[in-house]
Amino acid sequence: MMKAMYPGSFDPITLGHLDIIKRAASMLDQLYVVVMINPLKKYFFSIEERKKLIRESLEGINNVIVDDHEGLLVDYAKKNKINVVVRGLRAVTDFEYELQMANANRKLYDKLETVFFMTDEKYSFLSSSLVKEVAMLGGDISYWVPKPVLNAFKEKLRR
Repeated sequence: MMKAMYPGSFDPITLGHLDIIKRAASMLDQLYVVVMINPLKKYFFSIEERKKLIRESLEGINNVIVDDHEGLLVDYAKKNKINVVVRGLRAVTDFEYELQMANANRKLYDKLETVFFMTDEKYSFLSSSLVKEVAMLGGDISYWVPKPVLNAFKEKLRR
């Protein structure tokens, strides 16, 4: 059984993330979308909200498991017998960071390989940070996020 994990904070999940999830899931028996928890980070959506938004955005894709993890990525991989990490690359700047992380993870767990997916060019500029900033300033984010995320932003910013 070929399985992999796609980790991230997904605060929020974007259409760029979904594109990578769909493409990776089509090649795998099972893909774990792992919402990573960093206690040093301030999040817009709670861990439960992020997982719910991912599940709602993935309707119809049955081989994806949405989970969360606090701690080292390699510990999650070992626990779940996962040997492949899926990551998306938008630009050269992503590559430098992702190469560093891939090498560090491999040093910590030598059975862990990182596979990179090139982001679709229409999402090459897109980040969760950009989405949050535009949404909080009243801009239209409907081109960048799935419907459940758009509705969640509207609801949360209404309060």
